[in-house]
Amino acid sequence: MSDEVDGEGRGDRASRGEDGTGDDDATTPRPPPPLEAVLGIGTDLELRATLQHIVDTAAELVGARYGALGVLDPERGGLTELFTAGMSDADRQRIGRLPDGHTGLLGLLIEDPRPLRLDDLTADPRSAGVPPGHPRMRSFLGVPLQLETTVLGNLYLTQKRTGSFTEQDESLLRVLASQAALAIGNARLYGTARQRERWIEGAAAVTTALLTGENATDALITVAESARVLADAYAGVVLQPTDDGGMEIVAASTIGDPAGIVGTIIEPGSPVLVQLFGGEPVFIEDSSTDPRMTTHVRTRFGPSMMLPLQAGGKLIGTLALPRRRGGRPYRAVDRLLATQFASQAALALVLADAQHDREQLAVFEDRDRIARDLHDLVVQRLFATEMMLESTRRRATSTDLDELLGRAVDELDSTIQEVRTTIFALQQPPAEGPTSVRGMVLRETGGAAAVLGFRPSVRFTGPVDTLVGEPAGRSLLAELRGALAAAHRREGVTAIAVEVDAMAPLADGRTGVRLVVTDDGPREDGGRGTTMTWEAPR
Repeated sequence: MSDEVDGEGRGDRASRGEDGTGDDDATTPRPPPPLEAVLGIGTDLELRATLQHIVDTAAELVGARYGALGVLDPERGGLTELFTAGMSDADRQRIGRLPDGHTGLLGLLIEDPRPLRLDDLTADPRSAGVPPGHPRMRSFLGVPLQLETTVLGNLYLTQKRTGSFTEQDESLLRVLASQAALAIGNARLYGTARQRERWIEGAAAVTTALLTGENATDALITVAESARVLADAYAGVVLQPTDDGGMEIVAASTIGDPAGIVGTIIEPGSPVLVQLFGGEPVFIEDSSTDPRMTTHVRTRFGPSMMLPLQAGGKLIGTLALPRRRGGRPYRAVDRLLATQFASQAALALVLADAQHDREQLAVFEDRDRIARDLHDLVVQRLFATEMMLESTRRRATSTDLDELLGRAVDELDSTIQEVRTTIFALQQPPAEGPTSVRGMVLRETGGAAAVLGFRPSVRFTGPVDTLVGEPAGRSLLAELRGALAAAHRREGVTAIAVEVDAMAPLADGRTGVRLVVTDDGPREDGGRGTTMTWEAPR
């Protein structure tokens, strides 16, 4: 029904037939309604269909022209849905806005949940707020939908076709109202149970995903995406503390365009940060108008939850779940389940990070073992073989044999340098960028391998990290990048050799650092091989 009933008066308690007299004396007692009509109410498992069936059944059995069943919002007190009987689509269009349940007779039934019967609701001063275009009504019968002590809504009929509503009508309507209250209560319990089950399953899925070895960025996106879906939010974002005491959005999952969200910063001192750093969740009715929200993206959003991600008493981030502007508010159960999810996700993030550290440590230990084996076994044997060949070369009498042994010694020396370079690379921490000249040269050549299709060979002479200072090291890296890029542009390059000599003699007699990059590509003169040489004082 509509606000018309809302606003149409309430008679005193005597008019409700509470004294057992009145309308029943003037009418012939109605036989009890068919039992199957009442029992049939509980056969539909879909709540909306059940409630519509109840109001239709009530109007038909009692002989009322109009009927309505309003469902009460358990947190805000207004009506969230209204099911009507006897009204055409044209009637609903003329009425327009549905009643909110805060005023008139509907509000009175909610505030004072007792049955109400009126012969003429228009004569009652408490009737107010009837919208223009509502059909004419006089007789009124209303009962609350009450489950134990909780009011879930109300059921009411108006404009009985034959006289006034009777006590028997009231008894029947109370039976139907109890059926409606039971249906609403059960549906809410079932909905809450299913929602809780989805959040638990979602938290378990997130934990499993995080412990399968995702990197830090993917792990945060997994949390944001899962929470957004579970909360039916427009966006799920993860914020992390900044060095200056603020928070920055580092991961986001949205239904629409996420542009401009990642990188958004909440400045230090914001009221929401005071709560979050204190471990308290922040619940916002409308992000676009709440003065606590200061970011430029707040204008996109309405209801929002900001949940601290805590582990071991430390805040590692915040999970925010905003809905669109004008979206339905979050309920208490939504807030509770999302808060529990955030606690589980924070723990999973910490565990995943710890597992990643353990895996990295295992890799590093294995690389360190391989490096020791290469140094202790391979390099030592190669060096011993080189010494044997050098000794044999000195005793050789044939020129050809001397040249052959010389080339073998040079190859062994080159191999030893390559193995030492590999040992150094293995000893670098996998998750950290190199800071030494040797490490940065290896990083540049390793990165170039993805573009070139092969890895350039690298050879170091002398204690490069000890002798080459920072200015010379920066210049060397810049020249190396340019040489590798030039070699990539040349056709037919299949091999590149990089040599860094920290003890190279310079033209002015000083000792400096020299970089030589050689490739095997064809030259314009028909030959093969291009060499770039750079040198500078250390």
